[in-house]
Amino acid sequence: MTDSDRDRLDGGPTPIAEAVAVLEDQLGPIDRTETVPIGEAKGQVLPNAIVADRNLPAYRRSERDGYAVRAADTTDAAGTEPSVFSTTTGAIGTGETAYVHTGSAVPEGADAVVMIENVSEMPEEGAKPETDGQSGNRIKIRAPVESGAYVTPIGADLQTGTSLFEAGHRLRPGDLGALKLAGVRKIPVLDAPTVAVIPTGEELVQSDPDPGEVVETNGLVGSTQVEQWCGTARYRDVVTDEESALQAAIERDLDADLIVTTGGSSVGSRDLLPSVVADRGEVLIRGLALRPGHSAGFGVVSGTPIAMLPGTPIASLVVASLVVRPALATAVGTQPVDPPTVQATLETELHSEAGRRTVHGVTLDNGGGQTDSPVARTAERGGLPSLTGIDGWVQVAESSTELTVGESVPVERWGVSFC
Repeated sequence: MTDSDRDRLDGGPTPIAEAVAVLEDQLGPIDRTETVPIGEAKGQVLPNAIVADRNLPAYRRSERDGYAVRAADTTDAAGTEPSVFSTTTGAIGTGETAYVHTGSAVPEGADAVVMIENVSEMPEEGAKPETDGQSGNRIKIRAPVESGAYVTPIGADLQTGTSLFEAGHRLRPGDLGALKLAGVRKIPVLDAPTVAVIPTGEELVQSDPDPGEVVETNGLVGSTQVEQWCGTARYRDVVTDEESALQAAIERDLDADLIVTTGGSSVGSRDLLPSVVADRGEVLIRGLALRPGHSAGFGVVSGTPIAMLPGTPIASLVVASLVVRPALATAVGTQPVDPPTVQATLETELHSEAGRRTVHGVTLDNGGGQTDSPVARTAERGGLPSLTGIDGWVQVAESSTELTVGESVPVERWGVSFC
């Protein structure tokens, strides 16, 4: 154990930034790769840059329904004296034109497209009028066009050799469309971090609680968070507060990239996780400079990092969001995607201890229409039901002790997908 480790264990609660750094160091880079169809690649991270091997478009593309022409042939076209062109289905010569649809190829010889609104068709004498530009018809063009009008050049969207995405890019839905257009059907991606989520507690049951029992929710919420952050969650059943059971649960998931436990991280008689981790490995952090969530701890067993989260639902969620989320992003070489925020006006004072970060759950409303920005009201219960009524949270930073009434503050919004 280093001096820095001892300071973390004996010298007071650990700041959030330091806890993130410790967990990132233990996780290390995850460089396993797999090749998946692009339809399964949303939220995955690229291990390598993707370079285009073709031009997009691969042909000169019409941007309008109309007629392809040589622009020089339309110079004298006017509404009162339109120019007359013969339609064809092949290459365009002087005085010739061909009908094109939006997105279709512009024929060889043409360098512009005249919109259909500026054209009048002239069927040959005795012929049935046509509307699809069949060869043999003639048309009148009532306005001149410039070279290049409504023609997308080859490679305008993407050129061969251009980098589509850099290594470390997390794929979004629109990116998958770009890959398909570029001819990519399967793509190598980094394996998503595997996170075992283990709820612990003698009092926890999955359903139908008797007096003194509590329905397990932290593991469900935590595993959902992992999936939201583009990881792969193993949601385990409840483990009782017995050293042998806790030890077996940890050993079962040592092949995961990260083990997250909920409950049993404090200093009560049934809070055995820190001692179990210490017996099999090492406790690196015991306590955070954070409320809620101050009882969280972090350690490592046989090279697998372990995040010991509190049993209170709001505290468990906060620690996972502030520490686990950024560490998982760093492990696959990306920056964590922060939740969107909205500026709101505080209705009540928010307090914190100096040197400690405090997170306050809030609800938002429009202040009865009397304010230009939403009003933030605190919702200070710790159980899961309070989470359903929370619109987001406001953080009081370590460098501050209060936020005052009427102050404009950023509210981080809940329920946002990060991949």
